[in-house]
Amino acid sequence: MTTAAAADSEKRSPGRPRSARSEQAIIDAVLEMIADGDALETISIESIAARAGVGKATIYRRWASRDQVVIDAVASMKLPIPEVAGESVRADLITLMSQIGQPNGARSGKVMTCILPQIARNPDLHEWYQQVIEPRRAVTRAVLRRGIDTGELRADLDVEVVLLVLTAPMILQRTMRWNPALDGPDLAERVVAAVLTGAAPPA
Repeated sequence: MTTAAAADSEKRSPGRPRSARSEQAIIDAVLEMIADGDALETISIESIAARAGVGKATIYRRWASRDQVVIDAVASMKLPIPEVAGESVRADLITLMSQIGQPNGARSGKVMTCILPQIARNPDLHEWYQQVIEPRRAVTRAVLRRGIDTGELRADLDVEVVLLVLTAPMILQRTMRWNPALDGPDLAERVVAAVLTGAAPPA
């Protein structure tokens, strides 16, 4: 569809306001390009506009730069942090781990597989990614510390290492399918059980 045709279609289409439809088209365009394997450095405002069927001015009205568009597009895939019941460390950790790497739409797995290596080699993206995942880490950290206080976990527990040991398998399995034998709805429960075996206080 040409830019003119897309603009005309937006004028006629019912439902969402034109600005919301345009913004979603831009977000979708970025995610589609990443899922197709386009390196972030090759994605430009021009290519986003062409893919979305909008003018560059439409993008610049919402975002100041290409990087901001990409960041918002990837962030749009993140699911909200689930609420935990606060009654059991095991149950709370399973609730939190179950959502890690969980696909939010059909293309999200492909997007994350493509973008994770780029995050690793781009300091700005890496800093942004830390900001995105820190709130979830903070909630998990609080659950672990509560477990120490209640005696459910060892008093000398290294909270940051346990955070890593819990989340790394979930990300690796959900994005790379490192071991297809582990594909299943009980992955989070099995990971949490394995970690808590070593984290439990001595009998």
